[in-house]
Amino acid sequence: FAELHAAVPGLPLASSRVVPGIVLRRDFAAYCPTDGELRALLVTEPLRPALTAPGVEFVVDSEGQYQASLRWITERTEAVMKHLKSNNVKLLLSSVKQEEVVLYYAKLYGVSVVECLSSEEMALIGEITGVSPYTPFGDNLDREITETAVVTFCQPLLLVSKRCVHLGFTSVCAFQPHFLILCGPVDGVNEQHAAALQEAFTMLQQLFKTVDQ
Repeated sequence: FAELHAAVPGLPLASSRVVPGIVLRRDFAAYCPTDGELRALLVTEPLRPALTAPGVEFVVDSEGQYQASLRWITERTEAVMKHLKSNNVKLLLSSVKQEEVVLYYAKLYGVSVVECLSSEEMALIGEITGVSPYTPFGDNLDREITETAVVTFCQPLLLVSKRCVHLGFTSVCAFQPHFLILCGPVDGVNEQHAAALQEAFTMLQQLFKTVDQ
């Protein structure tokens, strides 16, 4: 329930509504408008490549080596984004913050990015789509990316002054997610309404369990 509702203070209760899909309560780090269905990728690691493996010391002996290392990172990042584009990936849903170079090439190649998703949000998206997070690179950028989710719409949503991300997914299970936007004059009233609704849903779950048995 926590990932499927947002309490919005400062609006009348009559403004409350249920919308299809889910709402992520953060703005796009990069937004490239697109029409129709698109492919999304879940990632839990930075897409900017590291020069060494964890725990391995990387020694730079000169300014030339340092500049060459930066060029390699930039070229490698661009190659990764090109690889995503060639696999029709138009949306990155990341549990970590991505580097500026990743966002630069994402915008260049038409890939929207949403960062810093919680583990609960990532788990919810995984449950809806049946997709696991993508493990980037290795040295093989020719491999077809199969860990993509189908997104039916992807658009900004403004809740009073807060910019959010509104997404619709093609669900692989019976669960068809809908999101509750709960409005009220102040936070306290919203919290009371949210608690009452959650208790009502819990009661309905218990009722249907009893009927099923």
